[in-house]
Amino acid sequence: MVRRALASSRYFAALAVLGTFISSVVLIVSRVIAVVETAWKALSHPETDVSEAKHLAVDFIQLIDVFLLGTALYIISLGLYELFIGGDLPMPAWLRIRDFDDLEEKLIGVVIVLLSVTFLGSAVTWTGGKDILYLGVSIAVVIVAIALVLFVLERHHVERE
Repeated sequence: MVRRALASSRYFAALAVLGTFISSVVLIVSRVIAVVETAWKALSHPETDVSEAKHLAVDFIQLIDVFLLGTALYIISLGLYELFIGGDLPMPAWLRIRDFDDLEEKLIGVVIVLLSVTFLGSAVTWTGGKDILYLGVSIAVVIVAIALVLFVLERHHVERE
């Protein structure tokens, strides 16, 4: 009886799949609406000032950042489904999740991109001072740490195969 209950409990992960999928959809749809609104404002009231153009660019970069987060949640949703419920979803080979390490690697890649986009948004609006250096170094340290984790995971995969 305990064995049957534990075997069936893998479907409990369906709640996480549903939650990450809904989160992904809400983030992406809400940001599509924001992109349309921002584009409409920019086109209906065009500004010729360079600072306004930078502000518009930062707005779009921040929207892209949320798209990336929504995409990460979508990948997590697909990965959890594949790992716990069934690997029968039609997906490209690069998105196949064989184990938890694969899911972790894909998520880490998205985190690196999110950090980079965050830094880019800050760099565009930078007004001077050392704060940008501190932010850049902090992000670089995190990315190097993540790269080290990816390197170790890759070596672990090679040793397992």
